[in-house]
Amino acid sequence: MTKFWLLLIAAAMFQFGVGSADARAQSTPKTVAVAVEDLPKEARATLALIKKGGPFPFQRDGVVFGNLERRLPIKERGYYKEYTVPTPGSRTRGVRRIIAGGKREYFYTDDHYRTFRRIRD
Repeated sequence: MTKFWLLLIAAAMFQFGVGSADARAQSTPKTVAVAVEDLPKEARATLALIKKGGPFPFQRDGVVFGNLERRLPIKERGYYKEYTVPTPGSRTRGVRRIIAGGKREYFYTDDHYRTFRRIRD
């Protein structure tokens, strides 16, 4: 087979996702766990608000988290919601968040979605 045909086949496989389910299954991210008592006090307060259903202090609290970088387990769109964890001294929302999954699972990030820790209740 010529290089042209090999490239064409590879491009078609990429475009139509052939083999992508296997790749996704193999690349499911692993997260380190963190106990609730080991979270910063602001994160513990945010987690309590999430479990209570609010009210939330930030307008963007509760919006869908897309998991575009696939650092959390792959789920359907809308499964994850994000909530701000206030950062003392920050004039913005800061970089800390709790991501809540649809089945009462929670993840904490303190570096704006680069790394996550699953919250153990």
